[in-house]
Amino acid sequence: MKSRIKVLLSKLGLDVHNRGLITVAKELRDAGMEVIYIGNSFPREIIATAIQESVDVVGVSSLGGAHLTLGSELMEAAKKEGLQEHMAFIIGGVFPPADVEGLLEMGFDGVFVPGAAREEIISSIHKIVSGKMNRSS
Repeated sequence: MKSRIKVLLSKLGLDVHNRGLITVAKELRDAGMEVIYIGNSFPREIIATAIQESVDVVGVSSLGGAHLTLGSELMEAAKKEGLQEHMAFIIGGVFPPADVEGLLEMGFDGVFVPGAAREEIISSIHKIVSGKMNRSS
């Protein structure tokens, strides 16, 4: 079993509001995770990097309103590559509460809205990754 969870973080699309994601990156690193932050990227770039880096978690942030469109593209690309069985996909940002269920239905394993506590994010990642590892064993 891997000793550290490897997380890829990216801003989804052209959204430039990165302060929250940078804070999350630091919190995950401080919790012992290996973090790769690639800044702004589109779904295909994110998936290509996730494959190249063999990550456990793909986390994206969206505050610009493109979470449904680009989130759907990201999850379709992940499905096409067969990644959902062994990689966790999470999204955080500012979006209408009604969109949370849609993001989960599209295939995201975790959805975090403003005010999500550090402990909630970290424990959710551990739980999701553990579940994925148990399913693929």
